[in-house]
Amino acid sequence: MSPIHAIYDNGVFRPLGTVDLVAPCEVTFIPQVVEDTKQDSATAFAELSGFYALLGSGQETGITDLAARHNEHQP
Repeated sequence: MSPIHAIYDNGVFRPLGTVDLVAPCEVTFIPQVVEDTKQDSATAFAELSGFYALLGSGQETGITDLAARHNEHQP
């Protein structure tokens, strides 16, 4: 079995690639820090800044009750 590279964030290990395991299964491993991910997080946030700006912009629909539009995407 090959090494599994993961990011640890908020108590969870998130694999960076595919994992060849059958779920559910229990595994044991010894974490080894390979690089400081704080730089990567800052870079990722910078790359997503346009997306975050779009999410924060809001859309003017003229409808003040957004719950009324909840099912518009449903067929």
